[in-house]
Amino acid sequence: MAALLYGGPQAMITGAEACRWYGLRVPEQFPASDVHLLVPHQQRILSSEYVIAERTRRLPGAWIRQGIRLAPLPRATTDAVRRIRAEEPVGHLLIEAVQRGFCSPAGLGSELDEGTKRGTAVPRRLLKEWTDLRSVAELHAKKLADRLPVRPSHWNVDVQASVGYVGCPDAWWDEVALAWEIDSFEFHFSRDGYARTLRRNNRYAAAGIKVVQTLPSQLRDDPEGVLQELASAYAAAAARPRPAVFLAQQAA
Repeated sequence: MAALLYGGPQAMITGAEACRWYGLRVPEQFPASDVHLLVPHQQRILSSEYVIAERTRRLPGAWIRQGIRLAPLPRATTDAVRRIRAEEPVGHLLIEAVQRGFCSPAGLGSELDEGTKRGTAVPRRLLKEWTDLRSVAELHAKKLADRLPVRPSHWNVDVQASVGYVGCPDAWWDEVALAWEIDSFEFHFSRDGYARTLRRNNRYAAAGIKVVQTLPSQLRDDPEGVLQELASAYAAAAARPRPAVFLAQQAA
């Protein structure tokens, strides 16, 4: 409140402190004592003590939470990540904004494009790496899969059987017909999405495909358990006759 009073009636909190107000889990590498303010460009104000005052020509409309004026979450997130250079905390906060704040990677990228380019190299590179993945959770999965004895042969590829389309697993081991799906209500957000997941799993079962389902929270909280489950599933899939399924690209 003191920072907002110092900044004036149009000032709003952005950066890491705003992300905390939105409920994001902000890595400890982001300073907890600084309050980053956005103020109109024409307003002459200097940073002082714990207040970082940033004049901007792109002053967004404020979101009000418990009487506190906050920059919109995409702006707050990008303002935070451009102030540090370490890849891990930057990636963690971007993932938090997508998973818990319902920002899209494309929306965060657009915010970086519209603002200052200073300090944006790391978040730009990370967002570009994610463009080929259907969800940010798959980024965690891909890094975790590098530790498996046998890595997936494909990512996000259509699988078919003689009766037609079966599914598009997040990861696929073609030699044993093993599918890995990272999904839950955390990504479907609706009953319709859950129903689609059930129908997909029924198609996997009918085609004889073994599938491992992993919650995004498991990737974060129990990576060793996920690795063990995948290794066991691969061994079980390899021990049974491979079902007659194939990749859509093989049928072309």
